[in-house]
Amino acid sequence: MTCRTGLLWDRPLMFSRLIEDCGACCEAVNPHMLASPFWRGRFVSLIVPTGFANPDYSNLLPALRAAAPRIRRFVENGGRLLVFGAGGPREDAYDWLPFPATYTFSYGPRAVRFTTGSDYTSLFSGYDLAAVECDGSFSAHGGETLAASATGEALLVEKAIGDGIVLLSSIHEYPSREFLKEFSCGERETLF
Repeated sequence: MTCRTGLLWDRPLMFSRLIEDCGACCEAVNPHMLASPFWRGRFVSLIVPTGFANPDYSNLLPALRAAAPRIRRFVENGGRLLVFGAGGPREDAYDWLPFPATYTFSYGPRAVRFTTGSDYTSLFSGYDLAAVECDGSFSAHGGETLAASATGEALLVEKAIGDGIVLLSSIHEYPSREFLKEFSCGERETLF
């Protein structure tokens, strides 16, 4: 079992400490590394934090677009990708993913209900499901909705691609420790 996660962001985040506290090695991957065709990393999972498409918080979106083919290969070859809310009103914020997804920005608490049984719903473990802070929802997507609001907005989406998985989440909280322990560890690392 190996536990190695790449956290994609412009600068170090406290999120990396949580990942490490859950038993995984966490490597910061900045936009320059991500967009460079010469940089290579090996990970079980990659995480794109909340706000990645909002230029007030990050310059990550152009690098994600430049790395789209590599991201697809990473997932197809068995990698796990967790992508949080774009953090702003950009419907094209997910155009770098290997499947269609449209995000609607709308910050506020939502009651969460699970639409299907999945180990990935552990992302919400320990939270009050009657009022989970979210920064939006996925109004259209090419995956399966795992969790939705009381009004039917998709809040957690899963899409299997090749041997890997992509999760989209609009939760505006850290994922649970239980989830991170499982998501960050696997039988092997995948080349990015």
